[in-house]
Amino acid sequence: MPEVGVGETLDQFKLTEVIARSGMASIFKAADLISGQTVAIKIPYMQFESDVIFYGRFQREEEVLRRLDHPNIIKAVTPRKKSRMYIAMEFIDGVSLREIVRTEAPMKPERALELASQIGEALVYMHGQGVVHRDLKPENILVTAAGVVKIMDFGIALDEQARRLTWSGLSSTIGTPDYMAPEQVSGRRGDARTDIYSLGVMLYEMLTASLPYPTSNVYNMMRAKTSEDPQPLTRHRPDLDPRLEEIVLHAIERQMKNRYASAAQMLEDLREPSRVKVSGRARHLHPRSLRAQKIRRAVGIGAFFVSLIGFLVFLIWLANRYPAAPAQPHRSYRGEVR
Repeated sequence: MPEVGVGETLDQFKLTEVIARSGMASIFKAADLISGQTVAIKIPYMQFESDVIFYGRFQREEEVLRRLDHPNIIKAVTPRKKSRMYIAMEFIDGVSLREIVRTEAPMKPERALELASQIGEALVYMHGQGVVHRDLKPENILVTAAGVVKIMDFGIALDEQARRLTWSGLSSTIGTPDYMAPEQVSGRRGDARTDIYSLGVMLYEMLTASLPYPTSNVYNMMRAKTSEDPQPLTRHRPDLDPRLEEIVLHAIERQMKNRYASAAQMLEDLREPSRVKVSGRARHLHPRSLRAQKIRRAVGIGAFFVSLIGFLVFLIWLANRYPAAPAQPHRSYRGEVR
């Protein structure tokens, strides 16, 4: 079966334009010839359709989307029949959170809290359904003109019902290390608190226009995540309400046990920050003695190298199994889609 393109019809969908391309799939804007609605169609390249592992993961991603039904999560569209592998989804006319951060950060606290609260509401529902996203980042969150948040791209979601990891849309890179939790950097699977960490990083960025570990060196940043404290938000924004800093620092604790125990707990604080009690987390981020820093860094580097070796081996295997497609110019929903 040949690749499909703009102008062609796939089952009940007329493909009208390319929204985005990745190393393994293209996303098209399409017209549903039965309902008349505009939808988005994610179609893997033909070379991957015969791969049993990829097929299973792609199929499970679709199953996760079909099972989730929440106003802040992109919805799957069920076609009457399917002649090949693809995922049909609602089309969102909006911009990515990445674009909003780029143009608005540092945001007014009210704006940042509203966006974070909507993400938090989706997480409460999602985690209640046994699904952990594991790849939350501004590029995977769309915001409509009405200000409604939509979480998308469940390509590496962990579905507790299936008890298996789903991967799709992968190229030669995996996710964005800036938003990965320390346990992911260390090669562990993580749980709902992994999503809480990612939300905390995004809120940090919305409020400060910076990141907890602001470095362009990916190795240094990943090492720091496992062995060093993040920078206090007030270093970037001295006038920030300490209660907002408390919320963020609580979410991005290095140790999972020290974070919010659930998205519901974090959502309560996001909705009513005036009730948050400042624990002194920010004070504890100040550097200790130089000797203590060196010892802690040395231990962290050793642990990080062990994790890094395993991570690199996996990347090499992945690159050999799924080579990236040639770079393609692409558009998105007036933002970025991955």
